[in-house]
Amino acid sequence: MRQSKPRIAIAGFQHETNCFGTTKAGLAEFEMADSWPAMLHGEAVIAGTRGMNLPIAGFAKAAEDAGMELAPVLWCAAEPSAHVTDHAFDTICGMILDGLRAAGPLDGIFLDLHGAMVTESHPDGEGEILRRLRAWAGPERPIAVSLDLHANISAALVELADYIAIYRTYPHLDMAETGGRCVPVLQHLLAGGRLHKAFRQMDCLIPLHAQYTGATPGRELYAALPPLAQAGVLADIALGFTAADYPDTRPSCVAYARTAGAAAQAADHIAKLFARLEPHAHHPMLTPEQAAEIACQPRTGKPVVLADVQDNPGAGGTSDTTGLLAALAQAGAQGALMGLFHDPAAAAAAHEAGQGGLFRAALGGRSGAAGDQPFEAEFQVLALGDGRCRYSGEMYGGGVAALGPTAALRLMGTGADITLVVTSLRNQCLDLAHFTHIGLDPAAYKTICVKSTAHFRADFEPIASAVYPVAAPGVFPCDLGSFPYKNLHPDVRTTPARS
Repeated sequence: MRQSKPRIAIAGFQHETNCFGTTKAGLAEFEMADSWPAMLHGEAVIAGTRGMNLPIAGFAKAAEDAGMELAPVLWCAAEPSAHVTDHAFDTICGMILDGLRAAGPLDGIFLDLHGAMVTESHPDGEGEILRRLRAWAGPERPIAVSLDLHANISAALVELADYIAIYRTYPHLDMAETGGRCVPVLQHLLAGGRLHKAFRQMDCLIPLHAQYTGATPGRELYAALPPLAQAGVLADIALGFTAADYPDTRPSCVAYARTAGAAAQAADHIAKLFARLEPHAHHPMLTPEQAAEIACQPRTGKPVVLADVQDNPGAGGTSDTTGLLAALAQAGAQGALMGLFHDPAAAAAAHEAGQGGLFRAALGGRSGAAGDQPFEAEFQVLALGDGRCRYSGEMYGGGVAALGPTAALRLMGTGADITLVVTSLRNQCLDLAHFTHIGLDPAAYKTICVKSTAHFRADFEPIASAVYPVAAPGVFPCDLGSFPYKNLHPDVRTTPARS
């Protein structure tokens, strides 16, 4: 029986799967803290995420303000990587279901998911999560879901969820807001209201560096959503995650309205707009050598930012490729700052050498990507840290990154002036605090090189004179035509149509 005060269970299980990655996500990866909090249970789900830019935090705040009673179950996330292991997936799904069974009477469920999870046995990870939860919840209990802008949405997921809300910004500055948008919809459904659904999938892939919502096509696509809301249609767009190689990997849109016709009309409108804009989704990338030429140009004022987009650990990259580093060293670049390099052995050697010490290392280069190899050189230790890094930027503000033992190093013996930050745990370099926490001022350098695809823009663009994506070797595809897809739908193109 429905309570006078709606009682909503909340849970989160996030993973963005890079099917070309080198390591899988086991249970330990979901339990540990990295760029996200460690696994949270029960009331810690709310206390451990309060005030953070996370969907579950935004939902909890909006639900509490609306007078709902919350039954927090579990929240966890692992750094993007290759497939989620069956053991991790089954264990976490089991914990969520056990928590729901133990929660007592429930009127509805909110799930904080990603939308691009691929497991060892289930290509559509989120669809399988919903299948298991729906089997327990039954057809009458509403389930609202938040998804990442990079979700690959299946028809099964849309059918199983009563409502799906999707981030609308990349960098993802509206994660908490997206969770909050689910609250009034659940209120509508719990009051006996209905929503008709419409779902459309597109027939192409858009590289992630071209999904930046401050440029075409993202800027124009997301500008179409507020007018639809004013007309009474709740619509959202997912631009897709290109490294999750399975048949539903592609952009898509969902629409919800009080009539089936209105929902279908809105979804068709978005699909037509996408088709018109897709030919303009050509965002060229520099080669490492071209990037090095730019880094070596005389410059005063704000630094240039070079984004090593195909080695983004936030998309399953290894964060240790050396193509851009080698090009900068070969060109003799001066005043360059690079990060974050994931190399636990080099970090340990730096801590053993001590601040000011010198040591030799074969840095990184273990991705297995064609053309990538370790970079052998001597390094001087500029600074050491424990890797506890409190984010200062808007996207992850309120959170703390766990980088493990960390070191700032100066490249020696090449004639180049390059400073690198090396960590023991993979983290995407998207916040100025990744450098400032160890005593480095990014604005003081001529060139900043980040292993990130677009999230860095929120914090780095204000201090930059220009931003350039660079296509160095890596295991995250931005040059989509060069990656060995095996499971895409046959109608999906890996390169945009040209106008």
